[in-house]
Amino acid sequence: MAFDPSLLARPTHATPGNFPASGRHATRAGDPVRDARNVDPGTGRFRADNELGLFLRQRRESLDPVLLGFSRGGRRRTPGLRREEVAQLADVGVTWYTWLEQGRDIQVSAKVMGAIATALHCTEAETRHVFTLAGLGEQVPVQERLCKSVSSMCQTILDTLNPHPAMVQNARYDIIGFNHAYARLTGVDLQMLAVEDRNCIYLALTHAGWQACLIDFEESLSRMVASFRAAMADHRDDPAWQAQLQRYFDVSEVFRTTWDRYEVRGIENQVKRFKHPELGVLAFQQTNFWTAPRGGDRMMVYMPADDDTAQRLREGG
Repeated sequence: MAFDPSLLARPTHATPGNFPASGRHATRAGDPVRDARNVDPGTGRFRADNELGLFLRQRRESLDPVLLGFSRGGRRRTPGLRREEVAQLADVGVTWYTWLEQGRDIQVSAKVMGAIATALHCTEAETRHVFTLAGLGEQVPVQERLCKSVSSMCQTILDTLNPHPAMVQNARYDIIGFNHAYARLTGVDLQMLAVEDRNCIYLALTHAGWQACLIDFEESLSRMVASFRAAMADHRDDPAWQAQLQRYFDVSEVFRTTWDRYEVRGIENQVKRFKHPELGVLAFQQTNFWTAPRGGDRMMVYMPADDDTAQRLREGG
């Protein structure tokens, strides 16, 4: 069972920047951010633009130090983690992290911002928010979930699309969901394949039946390899991507030759032609849909590209 970072959250009735109206953090009603955390220590003046610091402090104070391996002993002036504990977890200097929370004019890299987000157990949405506030919105790390199957709702959508072929794959071309029409189109019993072998590039390199159904095989392979190279730019240090690439190299010299062309392509809607053992040549308009704006899985739906294909599908049941 995967660990849920939300389990580390401390129960609290306070909202970000709005603590109980007593003690040194007291606030005025309707003015939730006018407190000590939003005052520039250098000038003593109120800062209205330190949203990043406010968010980091709220996350820090929402975490339970005991569950993160720190002792609750000693006097803690604030709830949650101390700044030095966040700095320790993120492997940054205490003074530097303090300045970051205070909104000082300092430089922060995507690598360090990622380490801080991890230390604060930020969700994917919270990490994107932190990077955006830090001015690093274009460098948000892609947190790909290595799903091996689609949700029951997604499978229902795929099944509803029958008799039109449809499937879902991730950026590494792993097939994680498909309907009966897609399996019939390829002529391959995908259910009988090992999960690690359900990969469009791998099947194109190794499976004779898969190769036979692709009329424009060389163009199709070239397109997939080029888009895989483009996607891998975001995952160069990811062991799963490195292992996948090595597997392609190990099974096919054709892949190595194609890879060495250094071609890069994006994902495009396109017309694909298949050779079905019973229905003959079929042409489909492949349309792509993503489950998330960046790093999401891709659903591909194949609709007849011409009247002849539509007629053959109807006759073939």
